[in-house]
Amino acid sequence: MAWEQIAEAKRILSKEIGTVYKDWGGRLPVALAYPNTYYVGMSSLALQILYRRFNQRPDVVCERVFWDKGGLQARRPLLSLESQQPVDEFAVWAFTISYEMDYFNVVEMLRQAGVPPLAADRDERWPLLIAGGPGITMNPEPMAPFFDAIVIGEGEEIVDTLVDTIVEVGDEDRAALLAALDRIEGVYVPQLVPPIEPGAAWGLPPRRIKRLWVRHLERYPTVSALYTPDTEFGGLHLMEIARGCGRGCRFCLAGYVYRPPREQPLELLLEWAREGLKHRDRIGLISAAVSDHTQIDELAIRLRELGAKLSVSSMRVDPISVPLVRALRESGTQTLTIAPEAGSQRLRDIINKTQTEQQILDAVDLAESLGFPQLKLYFMVGHPGETEADVQALIDLTLEVRRRFRRRLVINATPYVPKAHTPFQWEAMLDEETLTRRQKTIQRAVGRHDVAVRADSVPWARVQAVLARGDRRLASALLSMPRLSIEAFRRALAEHGLSEEEYLSARRPGALQPWDIVESGVRTSYFLFEQRHAARAETGLSCPPDSSGCLTCGSCDTDWAYRATGGVPTKSKGPWRAEDWRPAPAPIPLVGVN
Repeated sequence: MAWEQIAEAKRILSKEIGTVYKDWGGRLPVALAYPNTYYVGMSSLALQILYRRFNQRPDVVCERVFWDKGGLQARRPLLSLESQQPVDEFAVWAFTISYEMDYFNVVEMLRQAGVPPLAADRDERWPLLIAGGPGITMNPEPMAPFFDAIVIGEGEEIVDTLVDTIVEVGDEDRAALLAALDRIEGVYVPQLVPPIEPGAAWGLPPRRIKRLWVRHLERYPTVSALYTPDTEFGGLHLMEIARGCGRGCRFCLAGYVYRPPREQPLELLLEWAREGLKHRDRIGLISAAVSDHTQIDELAIRLRELGAKLSVSSMRVDPISVPLVRALRESGTQTLTIAPEAGSQRLRDIINKTQTEQQILDAVDLAESLGFPQLKLYFMVGHPGETEADVQALIDLTLEVRRRFRRRLVINATPYVPKAHTPFQWEAMLDEETLTRRQKTIQRAVGRHDVAVRADSVPWARVQAVLARGDRRLASALLSMPRLSIEAFRRALAEHGLSEEEYLSARRPGALQPWDIVESGVRTSYFLFEQRHAARAETGLSCPPDSSGCLTCGSCDTDWAYRATGGVPTKSKGPWRAEDWRPAPAPIPLVGVN
């Protein structure tokens, strides 16, 4: 069977541009794993950035590994792509994990490789397993028992420190190496840090791991390192133009895992684009909020002058970048995607999605006038505070969009999933019956008006929420699952004395949670402040659209809120940079709040 895998690997490699091949002699072999298929993984810019960073070192050989669907059942060995070596031959196995639902694939990959899944069962005879990525950063606990070390936060700057430590200490004594890794800021070694017990009350955990973030993003090329047609974005040269978001949407994990907002300089982006255009004629701009880049209009215009076609992930409309939208249409982009998230202004205020209905409709009118063949609207169903009236408002807004936009209209009505380290981290997830009923109500109401409705599975969204707010006890449940299904997951939870409701129900605001092992850079007092803001949104007490640079507006205690975040912006306009941040003064104490 291995010869078939080798042949398939060589077929894939023959289509790639940018692949790095190195001899293993005298080098540290690192298997860089993405726990999903090649097609999905090669659309991950994070994977490509890390591939470039590891291979920049002359003393490292880094090769990619992807989840082999059906590989465990077929008893195929798990091989690296570049040299088709078994993964257990590598010294280091580094996972980048973007999405909680890929946790199941992590466990399957470990089994397929013949590696003992639990870190406690491995010694120096086995590869050192390291993980990182946005999902596992904010709550590493469900995956903690599987990994020797977990990088908390952004990984670009820590690559050299990790490699130097592994090379200098060596892996003849795994305990000594773990102790050395434990001394690195931002590295979490679960075997050396006791978990926060379920039901813990107030206070601080015995130890916290500080989230890493790159102060000078421009030092790292956040662009494609590899090109292949065998992936969703195969025709694009990807460029991360900014990282982080200052909008403060209360449901958004990305808005907190990548704080503070930083952006790449215009001229540097143009330089990267010129290089990328040698390989692809289309540039994919990536950011949590592409249109928030302070020079987005000029960037779009100058990229078009270079002859580049443009694509973006999604657009904010408060305000919308007209030059960017025009450039997209001129590039032949078929779909314009915007994310209202909620149908009513009341609910958008609660979740701090500050765009107004008029701004949304203006963007729709622009899409119609420019002749986009398709328009997509992203909504979430089940936000904290959502009522039946809000669902009706979503329907009404969609029908008004349908009236204005005459071509193909698609909406996504995905269930809201509470995430750790967001202001809604303590909120309950809406029950399955209500979520399903609201999705069906939307489908019936707008489907008859030629609106395509895409709705993610409610049961699987609940599984994702369990993993997002879980603790170390989930590892045993994941290991005991004979197959991946809703029934198998629920049965595994029950066998270990757990249930979905335990993880999905409301939690005491401010109480210690399993994910508080991570020091995210945002204090609990700030999350409590934001939660109170959400509760008072109906009174009009909500932050303005440009609040990302706010020091104080004089109408509320926003200045106190920003002093509670762990850093204070020293200017109120433009993008936040490392030099714009200074240490925060002590936060105003709250009773029972850490």
